[in-house]
Amino acid sequence: MPAEGVHRPAWAEISRSALRRNVAALRAVLGETRLCAVVKANGYGHGATLVGPAALEAGADLLAVAIVDEGLELRRVGVTAPILLLAEIQPSALDAAMANDLTLTVGSLEGARAVVAVATRRAARARVHLKVDTGMHRMGVAPEGVGRVVEVLDSPYVDLEGVYTHFPVADGEGEADRAFTAAQIRLLDEVLDALAGRGVAPRQVHLANSAGALGYPATRRSLARVGLALYGYLPAPWLGAALAERGVALEPALTLRAQVVARRRLAAGERPSYGRRRALERAAHVVTVPFGYADGYPRRLFEAGAEVLIGGRRYPLAGVVTMDQVLVDVGDDEVGLGEDVVLLGRQGDEAITADEWAARAGTISWEILCGIGARVPRVLVD
Repeated sequence: MPAEGVHRPAWAEISRSALRRNVAALRAVLGETRLCAVVKANGYGHGATLVGPAALEAGADLLAVAIVDEGLELRRVGVTAPILLLAEIQPSALDAAMANDLTLTVGSLEGARAVVAVATRRAARARVHLKVDTGMHRMGVAPEGVGRVVEVLDSPYVDLEGVYTHFPVADGEGEADRAFTAAQIRLLDEVLDALAGRGVAPRQVHLANSAGALGYPATRRSLARVGLALYGYLPAPWLGAALAERGVALEPALTLRAQVVARRRLAAGERPSYGRRRALERAAHVVTVPFGYADGYPRRLFEAGAEVLIGGRRYPLAGVVTMDQVLVDVGDDEVGLGEDVVLLGRQGDEAITADEWAARAGTISWEILCGIGARVPRVLVD
């Protein structure tokens, strides 16, 4: 049954205990390295205001988001822990960020000047992490430009708390990817050595995303920014080795559930749903489940052979995914109205994962999770 306050027979359950176990598993790998739980993009689709506090309760040290509004949302629900903005923000947003004690990223000379100007006007210290571009080429200061940026940030109103970089291929198992990641590590260390020569020693140094934290022990510095792994998924299968060595594993924290809202008996040859794309090979019961592509069920999954779980068994879709519903072919099985359906998650001995959806849809698990629609109620459960 839907949780109290949920008025739609389709919802997402977020397991507090799974998050707790994932944090414990990651801590077993990280050792003394602090854990930064990345909860941007609405907590990777899980609900940032649910998973942010839950991750902190489980032992995460701080949170990270992408934009100011995400940080403000967490402050509004009472989060007092440090919140790191992972992107340099527009000067017009700096007042709001500083007023709410969000830790800023500086990734350019212009950004550094803007932070100093606003912090000086406010006569309040801004906490800053300097992002260095070591090869991602998306955002950050080029290594040769770090010295000039640090000179600008040398202000009584700026606390240069951290320095970091980001990996584009730490999940890659190939020799070229490993070599590129190793080169990034060396390059950031050269930047840190140069800063030390200037008498600058940031208290926080971080390189590791989920892949770095699990696959590259040398990246476990002051803290690790963990996103996907927090929610129970590996960026690549080989990265599970570090967890297995310690006798722990990750557990998906999200289950997408719904209930059967309609059923009908259709004759062989009938073609359910838009486009009438596929004929039923035999007479069958077809049930309607109120979860569609507006909720994050990729339309392409029908052609890719996607299934749902009912009563611990897999059943195929009977027609193209629509905006608000999917149709499911349950054959001759008697499936009643209100029966529990799992679209993503575990039911009995069977499980459908975001990795499975991603493989069928030709995408990545990050996109699947982040694509869960805003109108899907999220409920924290144990």
